[in-house]
Amino acid sequence: MTREPCSDQSLVRNDPIYGTASAGMAWLMLELPGPWGNSAFLQSPTVIDSILGRAIVRRAEAAGMRIAAIRRHGRRSAAPRWRWFIAHSRVGQEALHHGEVGAPADYLNLALDGSDGQPTSEPLVAVCAHGKHDQCCAVRGRGAVAAIAAKYPGFTWECSHLGGDRFAATMLILPEGLCYGRVDSTDPPNLVRLYREGRLDNTFLRGRTSLPHAVQAAQHFARVASGDDRIDALAPLHVETSDEQTRVVLNGTSGPITVVMSEQLSEPLLSQCAATVAGRVRTFALVSMTPQ
Repeated sequence: MTREPCSDQSLVRNDPIYGTASAGMAWLMLELPGPWGNSAFLQSPTVIDSILGRAIVRRAEAAGMRIAAIRRHGRRSAAPRWRWFIAHSRVGQEALHHGEVGAPADYLNLALDGSDGQPTSEPLVAVCAHGKHDQCCAVRGRGAVAAIAAKYPGFTWECSHLGGDRFAATMLILPEGLCYGRVDSTDPPNLVRLYREGRLDNTFLRGRTSLPHAVQAAQHFARVASGDDRIDALAPLHVETSDEQTRVVLNGTSGPITVVMSEQLSEPLLSQCAATVAGRVRTFALVSMTPQ
């Protein structure tokens, strides 16, 4: 029997979305124009040689960077281009550089601090539309990226797997590393509009990739209580974990906010459409928060 897509199952279960952003202090986003296989860098023979792709991925991973392929949405130019972005997402040190090379082999020689390119004050908005990796990303992601690209064509891209397929459509905004999920369930361009105003939508925010999952969850609970939607608000001051609980202290407007959470494991679930073995995932439950 054909089972329901993983994102549909997740919606029915009402899986918590907060505290689930993939980890990433630095990102290497490389244009690979054309069709992608299950692995964009290793299984896309019409776009990039797999040996070269593997070398590029290994170099990025050795430098502690997350890597993803990007491509423009819609009809593409007959002449391929090889544009790149390097983002550093540590809170308070965010930076985004971009440039272009003449061939994919040149990606292997990029300075990973971004110094081969130019800084940009515009964001990079990347929506996962990696259909060969998960059908939900194709169905939900492409609709979301089309809506955003219609309003913000200059900095909107399709991207390869970001993680969290059950939360498709997933979106990443760099350099801050804001990770969103289920963006097709809302007004996708509005999320970008809020970003440009220095704000975020707490309902669809999975978290910030440069922060630990517990901090992402603590910020979610604090935003629910305070209504503070500023991107730069609620910076973490202290994190303490015991066997049963995690205590996170955030920098609130009127002083420190202490969020205490318990960690729980979900019932077994299939986190991807292609998954064959159900597994439990970690979730966070609010125990207390002071001051309210």
